[in-house]
Amino acid sequence: MIHIDASWTLFLDRDGVINNEIKDGYVLNWDMFRFEEGVLSALPALAGKFGRIVMVTNQRCIGKGLLTEQGLHDIHAKMLDIIRDQGGRIDKIYHCPDLDNDSPCRKPNEGMALQAKADFPDIDFSRSIMVGNTLSDMKFGKDKGMITVFIPSTKPDLPFPHPLMDYRCKGLLEFSEIIQ
Repeated sequence: MIHIDASWTLFLDRDGVINNEIKDGYVLNWDMFRFEEGVLSALPALAGKFGRIVMVTNQRCIGKGLLTEQGLHDIHAKMLDIIRDQGGRIDKIYHCPDLDNDSPCRKPNEGMALQAKADFPDIDFSRSIMVGNTLSDMKFGKDKGMITVFIPSTKPDLPFPHPLMDYRCKGLLEFSEIIQ
């Protein structure tokens, strides 16, 4: 069990956590977006427990010219509408469009965490949890002192225990059930 209160912040990856990740591809329009099983049940429960919920997502497809910033905004607007209709919330979405792995905003680098802290100065990384489906997500969280939760949606063979992973859950719904 993880004991939290409203002073905690939840950082969520998108692809493979909120929606089905497209193997060797990208979600380029709303018709390609599918919520992961249990997400729409988990988010209302998490909204009641965390003071702040933010999404941090690498979106290299923009840098590759496959999707525009406006196209990503449109996908996220529809996603947020459905999440809100189900009683959940995501307070802000941060994305990195860059191709270069060394870009400061590209996970595991800290740029999106620092953007969130600038927007919400009350964020305390030691009272934050990062939920993601890659070692890059786990390193992003660990480097800022967060608790990390690994979702094996696209990397089921990654071993656990692992030094970058504090917890491993099948999905966001199982994660929501271990939070108190």
